[in-house]
Formats: sequence, C-alpha cells, structure tokens
Amino acid sequence: MDLKLSQCFIAVDDHDKALAFYRDVLGLEVRNDVGFEGMRWVTVGSPLQPDVEIVLEPPAADPSTSPADKLAMAELLAKGVLRGVIFRTGDCDALFERVRASGADVIQEPMDQPYGVRDCAFRDPAGNLLRFNEPRRG
Repeated sequence: MDLKLSQCFIAVDDHDKALAFYRDVLGLEVRNDVGFEGMRWVTVGSPLQPDVEIVLEPPAADPSTSPADKLAMAELLAKGVLRGVIFRTGDCDALFERVRASGADVIQEPMDQPYGVRDCAFRDPAGNLLRFNEPRRG
C-alpha cells in the first residue's frame, strides 16, 4: 500500500500570530493563504518535507458545525487542551533556545526520554501543545 501523510490541521484563533510563530520562529514556509466565506486557512510546511503540510485553520472550520460546537472548540483552544503536532529536529537544545527566545510558552525544557528521544514542549500562540524531539544517539 502506498500511503503517506499529506496534511494535518491545527486550530488557531489568530492567523497573523500563528504565522509569526510557525514561519518566523520555526522557519516553516508558507505554501498557501486562502480566505473563504469569512474564514482563513494558511498552509505551512518544512522545506525539508515538500509533500507534508500543516493547515492552520479556524477552530471548528467545518461549515456544518453548530454554533454550540464552535463555542466549545473555541473554549477548548483557549484552555490549551487541543493537541498539536510533534516535530523532529537535529538539535533539540538549540531549537529550544530559539523558540524560548521568541517568548513562546515553555511547557517542558529539553530532557532525555526513556523511549529514545530528547524532547521539549511549547504552546503555540493559540495554546496548542507542540513537541520537538531529537533521536538520541547510541
């Protein structure tokens, strides 16, 4: 079976703040910026993975989502309980210093995990949990 990840989605409440983080701090490239019916979707990705994209979308972007569900999603996003993604890096400590210097909310400083990676964690400007890991050598 020929199956690959193409896109994943992260809910954001302010696309300009999200762009400042994902593009300017993490160094992802902007691949698309689309407005439609009062909503906005921004697609970013690593230059090292041209076939994988992260879509920064409004919470509950599906047009069939009820007003109550949209409110619930916005509240969950504001609480920081929605999951983000895990990024792989070649230098977890250097990445940590760069992201921390941007003022991002630090959740976990770099540490060696028993499952074979050194990792750290931050929240993006919308409150999504992002982890960054580096495979441990040896």
